[in-house]
Amino acid sequence: MATFEEELKKIHPVLERLCNFMILGKKIVVKGSENFLREGPNIIVGNHIGTFKDIATIYKIVPRPVFFTANKLIFDKKDFDNLIRKHFHRHLKSFGPFFNLIIGPLKSRLINFVSSNIGKVGTIPVDLSKKKSMALEKCQEYLKEGKAIITLQGWGRVMSSDSNPYVMPFRKGASILTYKLYRKEGISVPVTPVAIFGTHIPFPIPGKIKVNIGKPMYITDYMSDSLLATVNRFRKAMEDRVKALFIELLRE
Repeated sequence: MATFEEELKKIHPVLERLCNFMILGKKIVVKGSENFLREGPNIIVGNHIGTFKDIATIYKIVPRPVFFTANKLIFDKKDFDNLIRKHFHRHLKSFGPFFNLIIGPLKSRLINFVSSNIGKVGTIPVDLSKKKSMALEKCQEYLKEGKAIITLQGWGRVMSSDSNPYVMPFRKGASILTYKLYRKEGISVPVTPVAIFGTHIPFPIPGKIKVNIGKPMYITDYMSDSLLATVNRFRKAMEDRVKALFIELLRE
């Protein structure tokens, strides 16, 4: 049976074309690419403002096989189709249904390819309506094997009602993972912070996607007397670092 990495290599040419289509009309500009780790366990965390465009961007710029956590609805063709329809309606308003009709054949090919292969390449399904303990266990397993996983923080869109619309409050998952692996396995997993700007621009409007990659962070620098205090300190530190990286992008 082929490994996830072997399956990923098989479909890499198709994934490249698919990613190019997802960010059609947009140019990726990367700062700090030397901060990506090329081997060993690694968690990449970043803000999530552009649904599939964030994923396509990350896939194109990370110099190693990476494993995503993803909404479990993407694994089902019908559910994935509904997600895309909602995305078009949210961003294109009344023009959404018409655009959905125009790209119907291409969209169907996208849905069939993604839903049929997303599990084969090791993507970790997350049920957003329930507790995520199973997803965390799978992430922990991947990290113990020396893999790199990506966990994007947010709802895949700009939240205008939030105090920082582009960087939502971080969840505790990545912090809990690093704490458990350090305490139970003695593994200090580096966490690479990433800020993304420009993926919120609707498809296929031209523009720039800017990405700023920070130096790896370690939970050992934020240890406290209790699990909760340590997890919260590291979660806040990751969030603050991504916010700082994001502000750097805006100033350029």
